[in-house]
Amino acid sequence: MKKNRLGEFQELILMAVIVLQEEAYGNEIQRELEERLDERISVGAVQTGLKRMEEKGFLTSEWGEATQRRGGKRKRIYTATPYAQQVLQEMKDVRASFWEAMPRLGTSSA
Repeated sequence: MKKNRLGEFQELILMAVIVLQEEAYGNEIQRELEERLDERISVGAVQTGLKRMEEKGFLTSEWGEATQRRGGKRKRIYTATPYAQQVLQEMKDVRASFWEAMPRLGTSSA
Protein backbone atom coordinates (compact mmCIF):
# COMPACT_ATOMS: atom_id res chain seq x y z
CA MET A 1 0.00 0.00 0.00
CA LYS A 2 1.19 3.49 -0.76
CA LYS A 3 2.42 5.75 2.03
CA ASN A 4 -0.07 8.43 1.00
CA ARG A 5 -3.23 6.82 2.37
CA LEU A 6 -6.62 8.36 2.89
CA GLY A 7 -8.36 8.92 6.18
CA GLU A 8 -11.82 7.40 6.58
CA PHE A 9 -13.68 10.65 5.87
CA GLN A 10 -11.50 11.45 2.86
CA GLU A 11 -12.14 7.95 1.54
CA LEU A 12 -15.89 8.49 1.84
CA ILE A 13 -15.67 11.86 0.08
CA LEU A 14 -13.65 10.29 -2.71
CA MET A 15 -16.18 7.50 -3.15
CA ALA A 16 -18.99 10.09 -3.26
CA VAL A 17 -17.09 11.99 -5.99
CA ILE A 18 -16.83 8.81 -8.05
CA VAL A 19 -20.50 7.93 -7.52
CA LEU A 20 -21.73 11.44 -8.40
CA GLN A 21 -19.50 11.84 -11.49
CA GLU A 22 -20.36 15.15 -13.24
CA GLU A 23 -22.56 16.17 -10.28
CA ALA A 24 -19.63 15.93 -7.84
CA TYR A 25 -19.59 19.39 -6.30
CA GLY A 26 -19.52 20.48 -2.64
CA ASN A 27 -23.21 20.61 -1.74
CA GLU A 28 -24.09 17.48 -3.69
CA ILE A 29 -21.19 15.56 -2.11
CA GLN A 30 -22.38 16.70 1.32
CA ARG A 31 -25.94 15.54 0.52
CA GLU A 32 -24.69 12.14 -0.70
CA LEU A 33 -22.63 11.61 2.46
CA GLU A 34 -25.47 12.67 4.75
CA GLU A 35 -27.87 10.32 3.01
CA ARG A 36 -25.55 7.32 3.12
CA LEU A 37 -24.20 7.93 6.64
CA ASP A 38 -27.55 9.08 8.05
CA GLU A 39 -25.94 11.99 9.89
CA ARG A 40 -25.30 15.70 9.45
CA ILE A 41 -22.04 16.62 7.71
CA SER A 42 -20.82 20.21 7.59
CA VAL A 43 -20.12 21.63 4.16
CA GLY A 44 -16.90 23.07 5.63
CA ALA A 45 -15.64 19.58 6.50
CA VAL A 46 -16.40 18.44 2.96
CA GLN A 47 -14.68 21.47 1.41
CA THR A 48 -11.59 20.96 3.60
CA GLY A 49 -11.41 17.30 2.59
CA LEU A 50 -11.80 18.15 -1.09
CA LYS A 51 -9.07 20.79 -0.93
CA ARG A 52 -6.62 18.47 0.85
CA MET A 53 -7.23 15.62 -1.58
CA GLU A 54 -6.76 17.93 -4.54
CA GLU A 55 -3.44 19.08 -3.06
CA LYS A 56 -2.37 15.42 -2.65
CA GLY A 57 -3.27 14.57 -6.25
CA PHE A 58 -6.35 12.46 -5.54
CA LEU A 59 -8.74 14.91 -7.19
CA THR A 60 -8.83 17.48 -9.94
CA SER A 61 -11.47 20.18 -10.29
CA GLU A 62 -12.82 22.64 -12.78
CA TRP A 63 -15.52 25.27 -12.78
CA GLY A 64 -18.87 24.19 -14.16
CA GLU A 65 -21.35 26.42 -15.93
CA ALA A 66 -23.56 28.84 -14.04
CA THR A 67 -27.08 27.50 -13.55
CA GLN A 68 -30.46 29.02 -12.68
CA ARG A 69 -30.85 26.42 -9.96
CA ARG A 70 -27.82 27.88 -8.17
CA GLY A 71 -28.89 31.50 -8.69
CA GLY A 72 -26.39 31.98 -11.51
CA LYS A 73 -23.44 30.72 -9.45
CA ARG A 74 -20.85 28.39 -10.92
CA LYS A 75 -19.93 25.22 -9.11
CA ARG A 76 -16.56 23.50 -8.79
CA ILE A 77 -16.83 19.95 -10.16
CA TYR A 78 -14.43 17.34 -8.77
CA THR A 79 -13.04 14.27 -10.54
CA ALA A 80 -11.04 11.41 -9.04
CA THR A 81 -7.60 10.89 -10.59
CA PRO A 82 -6.38 7.47 -11.73
CA TYR A 83 -4.02 7.56 -8.72
CA ALA A 84 -7.01 8.00 -6.39
CA GLN A 85 -8.83 5.10 -8.01
CA GLN A 86 -5.73 2.92 -7.57
CA VAL A 87 -5.41 3.86 -3.89
CA LEU A 88 -9.12 3.15 -3.31
CA GLN A 89 -8.76 -0.28 -4.90
CA GLU A 90 -5.72 -1.03 -2.73
CA MET A 91 -7.65 0.01 0.39
CA LYS A 92 -10.61 -2.16 -0.64
CA ASP A 93 -8.30 -5.14 -1.18
CA VAL A 94 -6.65 -4.71 2.24
CA ARG A 95 -10.02 -4.46 3.97
CA ALA A 96 -11.31 -7.53 2.12
CA SER A 97 -8.28 -9.56 3.21
CA PHE A 98 -8.92 -8.57 6.85
CA TRP A 99 -12.61 -9.47 6.61
CA GLU A 100 -11.70 -12.85 5.13
CA ALA A 101 -9.15 -13.52 7.90
CA MET A 102 -11.39 -12.50 10.82
CA PRO A 103 -13.48 -15.02 12.68
CA ARG A 104 -17.18 -14.48 12.25
CA LEU A 105 -18.30 -11.48 14.29
CA GLY A 106 -20.63 -12.14 17.18
CA THR A 107 -19.26 -15.57 17.93
CA SER A 108 -17.26 -16.22 21.03
CA SER A 109 -14.03 -18.19 20.94
CA ALA A 110 -14.45 -19.35 24.56
